[in-house]
Amino acid sequence: MSIPPPSGPHQPEGPVPAPRPPYGPPPYPRPPGGAGLPVYQPWTQGYRPYNTPAPVNGLAIASLVLGVLCCLPGAGLVLGLAGLRQIRRRGERGTGLAVGGAVLSGVGLLLWTLLFATGGASDLWHGVKEGARDGATVSLTEGQCFNAPGGALSGVTYDVDTVSCTGAHDGEVFASFRLPGGPYPQDDAVTGTADERCRALRDGYAMDGWAVPGYVDVYFLTPTEDGWAAGDREVTCVFGHTDEGGDLTGSLRNDETDLDADQVAYLKAAHVLNAALESVPDEKYTEDDLPGHRAWAGRVSAALGEQARMLRAHDWPAGTAGPVTALAAGLDKARAEWAEAAAARDADAFSAHYENGLDLIDPIRAIPVRSVLGLATTPPAVPDGEGGGTGMQV
Repeated sequence: MSIPPPSGPHQPEGPVPAPRPPYGPPPYPRPPGGAGLPVYQPWTQGYRPYNTPAPVNGLAIASLVLGVLCCLPGAGLVLGLAGLRQIRRRGERGTGLAVGGAVLSGVGLLLWTLLFATGGASDLWHGVKEGARDGATVSLTEGQCFNAPGGALSGVTYDVDTVSCTGAHDGEVFASFRLPGGPYPQDDAVTGTADERCRALRDGYAMDGWAVPGYVDVYFLTPTEDGWAAGDREVTCVFGHTDEGGDLTGSLRNDETDLDADQVAYLKAAHVLNAALESVPDEKYTEDDLPGHRAWAGRVSAALGEQARMLRAHDWPAGTAGPVTALAAGLDKARAEWAEAAAARDADAFSAHYENGLDLIDPIRAIPVRSVLGLATTPPAVPDGEGGGTGMQV
């Protein structure tokens, strides 16, 4: 059995959608039979279909940054509280940032207060400075004077204070040089090289060794093993007082910048002999190393010949020529004695010629020339024992 459809027009199932309003400027006419239907307005300026998020408060961001860094906790706390007030007033975002920054800054402020109250801040700063010094090197240049920590030119130091050379000071830099690369040598090797090179370089800064007081010795600053690993290779040569804690006053510099041509010519000739004399063998007694002493005597003989040649080659003033000629003649006699020592067959023969040659180069024989040249006329005192320079590591 079938059921016939109901009479009348066909009706769709479900609710009837409301008719869309016509486009065009308002007012819109109501559709026929549409009493009670809503009236729609188009989108106009000032209204957007998608909402724009509120900006993040800048003070809240700054407060969080300072709170994390803990460098200015007081400022971070103030910025955080100010940011919260602005957020509430302006409807901005960033409440969590402001609260977090204020909390972190408050904790940081409390920690800083405890550090200052207990002296921990001083210890912290000291540690920072020590850490920075571990990779630092002392940098001094030729002609600078300085004071060392505790006044001692020995041990390990990370810093010195440069001062004027006119007043009291611990040391005066007269030269510097760089060591070759490679692995760090043993401390003794570094010290030995520094002592040898610095003593060879001192005459270039203080050309008239007689003008250097007897209480002055050669010291040096050398790199530590840690400094070597960081690339430090520099050795700084220094004049200092032989008594620990003793002061120097005034500069010891006397070179071509403040000496005249005649003084420089004489001193350069004298340095040739000085360098040869300082190359004496390590063995003190001739019989312990006769070949070494004979070779040394040969070097001294050659130096005496070169010194006499240099003195005769210079054009001396009238008042200086006579004393220089006499000195050169004495050097010729000394050269002959040292040449005989170099050819000696035994220790006794060597000693006889050595004594004669040594007498002929007695420093007193140079006083007449020095006097007319205006140089120092008091011979330096000979130290009781041979000693190397003293080093300070940096």
